[in-house]
Amino acid sequence: MKDLMNLIDVKRVISPVSEAGTTALVGQIIDRQGFDSLTYVIATGSIADADATFTVLLEESADSGMSGATAVADADLVGTEVLAAFQFDDDNEVRKLGYKGNLRYTRLTITPVANASAALISAVAILGSPALAPTANPPA
Repeated sequence: MKDLMNLIDVKRVISPVSEAGTTALVGQIIDRQGFDSLTYVIATGSIADADATFTVLLEESADSGMSGATAVADADLVGTEVLAAFQFDDDNEVRKLGYKGNLRYTRLTITPVANASAALISAVAILGSPALAPTANPPA
C-alpha cells in the first residue's frame, strides 16, 4: 500500500459551524507555497432548512491578504463550483473542488441562500505534491 499522509498537508478553511442564516462563510486564505496541488473538501452535516441552497466561490490572488482577488477561471478548476455546491437535501455529504491555477493564494467562500435553519458545514484544504516530503504531522 502507498503512503499518502506524508505527501499532503491539511489546512483548516472553515471550522465546523452551524449556520442558521444567509451570511457568507468566508474561508481562511490558503498559501500554496511549497505544494503543486490543492483540493478543497467541503463536508455537510444536518441541513434543517427545507429549501436552502449553498453556492461555492473560489478566488485567487498573488497577494497574501487577497488584495485584487478574482474568481478562479473555470479552466483553472478541477471540477466546478456548481458541483461543489449543495442544498437542503444534501445532509451528511462531501464535495470537492480542485485548483490548478498559478497564483499562490486562494480563498473559498460558501454562501447560503434562503437558509433560515441550522446547517452544519466545514471545509478543509488538502495541499499535495510537496517540494519537501515527508510533510509535518500534525500539520502546521
